[in-house]
Amino acid sequence: MTADDLPRARLARLGPRALLDAELLALLLGAAPPERCAETAAERLRRAGDLAALAGWELSDYTRVPGLGPAKAAELVAALELARRARERSHDPGERLDSPAKVWARVEPLAVGLAVEKCWVLCLNRRNRLLALHEVSSGTATSSLLHPREVFRQALRHAASAVIVAHNHPSGDPAPSHADRAVTRQLAEAGRVVGVELLDHVVVGRPESDPAAKGWFSFGEAGLI
Repeated sequence: MTADDLPRARLARLGPRALLDAELLALLLGAAPPERCAETAAERLRRAGDLAALAGWELSDYTRVPGLGPAKAAELVAALELARRARERSHDPGERLDSPAKVWARVEPLAVGLAVEKCWVLCLNRRNRLLALHEVSSGTATSSLLHPREVFRQALRHAASAVIVAHNHPSGDPAPSHADRAVTRQLAEAGRVVGVELLDHVVVGRPESDPAAKGWFSFGEAGLI
């Protein structure tokens, strides 16, 4: 490997988009000797599985990697968290959420790498523009705890006219479960009682794990609300 082939030289010459995942990770790791940096990073990346899995690692996961000290582990956690927040905040807070694809794009950055189900409520005004987004529950690897009280408490707090509920499937397959169907019916009924419409319930997955290759399932799109 020549000096021109090293990740830092390639970054300066070609820009970050030209670098492989392992090369970018190598720059964060700062491993020595330099000629082994990308190779070492590639090994660690393979151990994680992929970038989405790596994003789900906690500090304790990094500190168990041989040769990775607590200071560097903290840097990696911070770098990935900043990347997650940048993706999340790239959306206009008042964006119009008028399709499940837009809901998926808004919530997917929050779901990347999660090993448990989480649920979010998106509070909307009369024009379906986003007023606020709140996490309302966090469950186990196979189920989440979602109650209409938590959803509509946030909606009423923001004087929302409607809500969209979203939750992730850690498996990446967004096909709804029987529990998902039951809670959607419960939420729709509760919304009618309090006067806040449930516009949709979007299950967030990954396109590569979705038989339909979309990455989401929309109860509204399927006519189930």
